[in-house]
Order: sequence, then C-alpha cells, then structure tokens
Amino acid sequence: MSEWSFLASPRWAGYLALVVVFAVASSALGVWQLNRRAEALAEVARIDVNYDADAVPVAEALPDPAAFDIDQRWLVVALEGEYLADEEVVVRNRPFEGSSGFEVVTPFRLDDGSVFMVDRGWIAQGSAGRPSDYAAPPTGRVEIEARLKAGEDRITGRTSSGNELATLDLAELAERVDATTYTGAYGVLVQSAADADEPPLAAARPIRDEGPHLSYALQWFVFALMAFVGLGWAANQERRALAEASTSPDAPTTTREPRRPPREREDADIEDEVLDRR
Repeated sequence: MSEWSFLASPRWAGYLALVVVFAVASSALGVWQLNRRAEALAEVARIDVNYDADAVPVAEALPDPAAFDIDQRWLVVALEGEYLADEEVVVRNRPFEGSSGFEVVTPFRLDDGSVFMVDRGWIAQGSAGRPSDYAAPPTGRVEIEARLKAGEDRITGRTSSGNELATLDLAELAERVDATTYTGAYGVLVQSAADADEPPLAAARPIRDEGPHLSYALQWFVFALMAFVGLGWAANQERRALAEASTSPDAPTTTREPRRPPREREDADIEDEVLDRR
C-alpha cells in the first residue's frame, strides 16, 4: 500500500476543498485589486491629458447636454455668458483639507440660452452649521473656464432644504431653472491665483497616485499559492508520522510459531501399524 494512500480519506478531501475555496477567494481579491489599479491608472492618464489642456468650447466638448464620457473628466471647457446669481445653491457636507463645509454651485447661462452648472468652490460652515460668508459671482457677461466632472446621484434619505442640496444632482438643479440645462456634467471653476485664496476656495489639484493596489494584488496571489504549499507540507508531515509509527519498536508485530520437528517413530508405533494391516 502506498505511503500516500491516506490522502484519499474524506478528511484530506475536506482539507483540499477548503484550500481550493481559499485560493479561489484570494485570487478573486487579487484580480479585484488589479482592476482597481487599472481604474487608478486611467484616472492618472485623464489628469495628465485633460487637466492642463487648452480650453475648448463647451458646446464642442458636450454636443449632447445630457451625455458625458468618463474620459472627459477634468477636460477644460470655455464658457461665455452670465451667472444666474439668484439661482445659486450650496451642497452641504463637502470635505476640504480636513474640514466639512459647502460647495457653491451657480447656474451659468450661455450665450445660446442653455444653462451650465458651475462649481465656484468651497466655503466653510458658519454659525449653527450655516454657510459662511463668501463672494458673489461677477455680474454681466463674463468669460470663464471650468473642468468637467460627472454629476452625482441622489442619496436615499437625504433631501434638499431650500437652497441647500444633499448632492450635486444635475437633474434636480435643472428643475430650478427654466432653460435647457446640461445634465451630463458640470464644471469646476478654474480660478486665477488672485481669486484662489478667497472663498469660495478653489478645488485642489487631483493627486496622481495609482495607490498600493499592485502590491495588494501580489499579496493575495501569494496567499493563494501558499495555501497549497501549506497543504503539501501538512501532508508530508502526516506521511512521515505514519512511516515512523509503522517502524517503531513499540508497534505491535505478529510472529509465526516455529515448526516443531517431526517426532521420531517408536517401536510401539511400528507394532500398531503391523496389527492394523492384519
């Protein structure tokens, strides 16, 4: 019988099943981390291509006001028209350098009559959690630039209150203005150096960082491999233990009794045989 025959037992079949499940789960997590890294690298590429590019007219970048391609994120667009200050809103619970405040979003009427939402920047919370003071948008016709971002979805259980919104939901903002509105994307205002230090504060430049996803992925793949290595090591340990047990002096053994030599025939036996033949 093979010294590895114990591997065919139900117990070791269960060990193998557990290792396979663990390896599959670890590999899936490794693939997930690789996908996360691919997304991070794509975002880095978008920043490199779009963030400092020359501005293009918004109508050219977004021919369909309801459409937006993820690869257009951070693309700089040129806007000409006027701010609709009376329709301005703030979006609450927005983080900035470790603090929570508001984003100021002002509708911008383009020369063709359509409306594009412009995020003019961040303001801190004032007393009782209300927005602090900030500068009003310029009046009259102006030319500005903004970087495109996708709108946000509504969050269940979080509602708007007056001019305070829970999320930057472009569909909800479109309901507040009586005009064709861009609902696929909005723009983060490109501020000059002189305006960047006064609220609303300009958004920080996005960080070019792919994150630790590659190292995490490799760790998960190593975990999957080590599970099989550990199973092999445990199997070899049991094989050695069984082999040592079979050769131990204390192990029970079976011995055959020695054959007894044939008994020599005596005279009485010979006489009995002669009488039997008669």
